[in-house]
Amino acid sequence: MHYGNIKYFDVANGEGVRTSVFVSGCTHRCPHCFQPQTWSFEYGQPFDDETLAQVIESLDAPFVDGLTVLGGEPLEPRNQERVADLVEAARARQPRKSIWVYTGDVYESLVREGGPRRTAHTDRILSAIDILVDGPFVQDLHDITLRFRGSSNQRIIDVPRTRSCGRICLWHDHDIYESHAKEQREALGNAEDRPQRAR
Repeated sequence: MHYGNIKYFDVANGEGVRTSVFVSGCTHRCPHCFQPQTWSFEYGQPFDDETLAQVIESLDAPFVDGLTVLGGEPLEPRNQERVADLVEAARARQPRKSIWVYTGDVYESLVREGGPRRTAHTDRILSAIDILVDGPFVQDLHDITLRFRGSSNQRIIDVPRTRSCGRICLWHDHDIYESHAKEQREALGNAEDRPQRAR
């Protein structure tokens, strides 16, 4: 597996301050992808054992809230074994810190036996993580008021609860952010309804 970037002290891809690993390789190739260079599986640098150790060590900082893995596509079948190694190592080192994974796949296709994206390592990943942000980016559903996702079709799934109860359980943001997003949507809607001034 290769990676295109590692962001230490990232605040855009999950709650709090995070170490975010952008893995390389993606066959979804969503239109309007914000980093199409990561579609190539050879983009960037090899994710070797030294790199893995540095990422895991970064989680020891008391102000770091967890690990995020995104891409590219972490759940490409050829990436899953190395991603599983990463999230299991993070869980073992810092069991109280959260692990988020972003995917263009949908949860149901990953857990379905015989599904084309399911591998021997899929359950290793799902067993180790807290949050799965699933679904492809869809430009027509792009919404700037959303936190931690780009389009409204994408779900922020609470993976332990989902696996426990056997149905999709969504993660819920703090009330202050939920209300702020609602106010933003209303403000944007009102702005669109106003008549445009002649120029």
